[in-house]
Amino acid sequence: MNASLFPKLAVGGIKKNKRIYFPYMLTCIGMVMMYYIIGYLQNSKALENIPGASAIVSTMSFGCWVVAIFSCIFLFYTNSFLMRRRKKEFGLYNILGMGKRHIVRILVWESIITAIFSLVIGLLCGVGMSKLAELILINLMDGEITYSFDISLGSVFLTTSVFGSIFILIFLNSLRQIKFSSAVALLKSENTGEKPPKGNFILGFLGLGVLAAAYYIAITVADPVDAMGWFFIAVIMVIIGTYLIMIAGSVLFCRMLQKKKNYYYKPNHFVSVSSMVYRMKRNGAGLASICILATMVLVLVSTTTSLYFGVEDALNLRCPNDINVTLRSNNFEGENEKIISELRDKIISVADARSCKRTDIVDYRGVAAYSTIEGSNVKFTGVRDENNSSSVSLIYFVPIEDYNQTMGASESLSEEEVMLYAHGKKYSKETITFDGKKTFRVKKLADNFTKSGDLAVSVVPTLYVIVPNLDSSLDGIIKDGETYDGGIASNYWVYGFNSADCSEDEQLEIRDGILPFLRDLLDSDDDPGNGILSARIESKAAERQSFYSLYGTIFFLGIILSIVFIIAAVLIIYYKQISEGYEDASRFEIMQKVGMTKREIKRSINSQLLTVFFLPLMFAGVHLSFAFPLIRKILLLMNLQNVKLFAITTAVSFAVFALFYTVIYRMTSNAYYKIVSGATDRK
Repeated sequence: MNASLFPKLAVGGIKKNKRIYFPYMLTCIGMVMMYYIIGYLQNSKALENIPGASAIVSTMSFGCWVVAIFSCIFLFYTNSFLMRRRKKEFGLYNILGMGKRHIVRILVWESIITAIFSLVIGLLCGVGMSKLAELILINLMDGEITYSFDISLGSVFLTTSVFGSIFILIFLNSLRQIKFSSAVALLKSENTGEKPPKGNFILGFLGLGVLAAAYYIAITVADPVDAMGWFFIAVIMVIIGTYLIMIAGSVLFCRMLQKKKNYYYKPNHFVSVSSMVYRMKRNGAGLASICILATMVLVLVSTTTSLYFGVEDALNLRCPNDINVTLRSNNFEGENEKIISELRDKIISVADARSCKRTDIVDYRGVAAYSTIEGSNVKFTGVRDENNSSSVSLIYFVPIEDYNQTMGASESLSEEEVMLYAHGKKYSKETITFDGKKTFRVKKLADNFTKSGDLAVSVVPTLYVIVPNLDSSLDGIIKDGETYDGGIASNYWVYGFNSADCSEDEQLEIRDGILPFLRDLLDSDDDPGNGILSARIESKAAERQSFYSLYGTIFFLGIILSIVFIIAAVLIIYYKQISEGYEDASRFEIMQKVGMTKREIKRSINSQLLTVFFLPLMFAGVHLSFAFPLIRKILLLMNLQNVKLFAITTAVSFAVFALFYTVIYRMTSNAYYKIVSGATDRK
């Protein structure tokens, strides 16, 4: 047999099946392009000098893995639609005398053409779009834009390797299907009906149970740290539950419609419901896939958009002051007061040297220790027990003098009284006892205390105990940096201020001017016994760039992955319509011969769309609603507490996606109508 015949047959097969090959190749091109762009940004030289560059690299590396794994799964899935259509043609070749080894050679050429075309065009598009993507990302990160252009050879090699491997695996899977199928099986593959799965009620109730358990987890998890771990478990449960309900439940739904005579025995409903029952197992799996992809898109868009547009809220929450200095030590002698006094004077001198007007000054001392609170008794633990984190609290002792100075108040306390400010856990007892040794009467519960970045993002319940005097009040409780129960306590001092009349550059100069003093405290060889545990300075101006780098990168990656998932959903919808169109064509042709008009065909198609169209979208909306509280807690770890912003973003994302989904489904339904109504040539 002429060797040139096989590539000709391969090219001819692709052309004749362009309705299914063209979208498949476009998808391959899109996946290759997205993967190259993410890999290019991971190694971009223009992003190396932006603060938070390490976050960019790790985030983009994660994106590469997600796109690679998803591309492999999804291209296998979509290739199954393509092979289902081509098997009939291969079966005809086999009956006409062509051996399977010759069919394999055709398949080899088709795979080579598809791979080369997808890789070359995809890489060209990726290279062409990479600079635009880089400029968009730098703009989102509020960085300095550069217009130099380069090609990442490493990303080209990695992209070629990853997708070359995927195409080889797809070819081997197609080869397996051809090798183990007879000529008759190949010819009838497109018309093979699927029996509804057995045990529908069992599968349906199992799916409902799994989904209910996932929803329960999403609603009841309270700790943000626990929420991060439970989120992935809940996602897996939602995916399993959705598939079980869609596959088993959809069969039951169609049977119910068939039993409803007033609905079923009408021309526009009879054909559509019968068609759905004929292929419901695969139909349910397709709807479940669309639902999961839609949910992923909605979660990604709503969360990453909320993070990016709430970056200033998160920044102000994490850095409530323009400049904030925190000092921790285990020295409980007079030396600690001396160090604090000297450091305070140096901070003031640095700020005054730059004509900075200090406002909203925060200046307070205290003692901190981890503890557990049982009733009215506080038991010191020294360190946080990660295995029992829900019962651990952080106790801060603050003198009333510093409280009044910081809050502009004029409170007073007797030696037996304290004031409390609880964050993250309520305290309702009238007294409070420490290690069963010393008891104070709770005079008042404060409504607020100074804003603190650490407190705002802390996942540990915190209790501020305002005492009359640190030394006398803590006598018998804490001594020499330890509690009498063996736990470890530490002295701390916080000093912060705002500087509205200073530019961000001047604020950075203030930070840089204070840093040497803090380093001297930590690295001093002359006084190794000064007891300093940590000395930290935070500048809102310095943190702003890091916040925009991190949140901008997350937002950009979220958009990229959303586009990938949307492409996948659109292609599943398209192939679902096309494959079902070819399957239903013969049935509609018979119906036309017995008198069914094209108008009635159109009405039947619309009935089918209305029956199944809103199911994935409705389920995605329900999934998103129940996921909302769990995602909100995870966002707390990212310093975002603006629930209103997240709620609005989620609602807008759903509305926009629903509109887009409607348009796409309507467009693909036209392709289905053209096939079944005979408006175009059918294979």
